[in-house]
Amino acid sequence: MADPRDTDPADRDPRERDLGRRSGGPAASPWLVIGMIALIAAAVYVISAITV
Repeated sequence: MADPRDTDPADRDPRERDLGRRSGGPAASPWLVIGMIALIAAAVYVISAITV
């Protein structure tokens, strides 16, 4: 069970502390998002060129 938001750090569950420390960075790099959009755009371009 998750600790309440205002719990004293000494009273927190160690597993919750580990999760909080790991989630400090962004979920995905902005370059990863841009790359995925470009990859999808390229796939749409190729599929549209094949079907014409």
